Amino acid sequence: MALLRFFLFAALAPVLAVQALRVRRGTPRLPGAGGPAEGVTGDGPVVRLAVLGESTVDGVGVAAHADGLTGQLANELARRGLRVHWQAVGLTGATAAVVRSSLVARLAPADVLVVALGVNDTLELHSAARFRRDLLGVVVDVRQRLGPVPVVLAGVPPMASFPSLPRPLRDALSARSTALDTAAAELARLPGVTYSAMMPGLLHEGTFAEDRFHPGPVGYRDWAAVLAPAVAEAVAAALPGVTVDAHPREPRQPI
Repeated sequence: MALLRFFLFAALAPVLAVQALRVRRGTPRLPGAGGPAEGVTGDGPVVRLAVLGESTVDGVGVAAHADGLTGQLANELARRGLRVHWQAVGLTGATAAVVRSSLVARLAPADVLVVALGVNDTLELHSAARFRRDLLGVVVDVRQRLGPVPVVLAGVPPMASFPSLPRPLRDALSARSTALDTAAAELARLPGVTYSAMMPGLLHEGTFAEDRFHPGPVGYRDWAAVLAPAVAEAVAAALPGVTVDAHPREPRQPI
């Protein structure tokens, strides 16, 4: 089966290269989020949240980090009775290896870390083994810097859902992103590491920004809601004296 996939990919390579070039040229290049990449929200016991990763952590697709993945996740935790000091450490275009070499050193002390990676490793056609190795390196380096902090690995976004990608390019990248997602999930065997899958159907046309590649405010809000339970559980396990409400206090406001 692997050999068959290899030959199919080789046969389609010229078509995929042309489609990739067209997508690159035709996709609007959106900036990262403006404003401060850190903040405080909520009332209750203090929890320091750090989110590390690629363009989704850099806030591409929204005007401010408060509306991006990190800010929305902080809001979800605040609704569970926490006062959240959050920081977003992201770089557009970063792979797991780039995050390890360039971004880990920028992290401030944290009580829980969320890692959101995989799209750029998919685009660069990295193997699942390489991604798993690089992602493991991120976890190891983070703990060398911050201590035994709990880590929540966000699921790799399924690129089959990206409306900007034509077929068969979308199919090829979807298969690769699925393989990388499986590799990330395997790291949940490590102590203190949790994996949070991106639920099927979470990404759809209405959740994307104008480039039809990155999430918009709705996409980040919905993704944060999926991540929040895993992050809340990690906080409760790591900080026994901190009570985390099992159910959010107030309904989320539509964006």
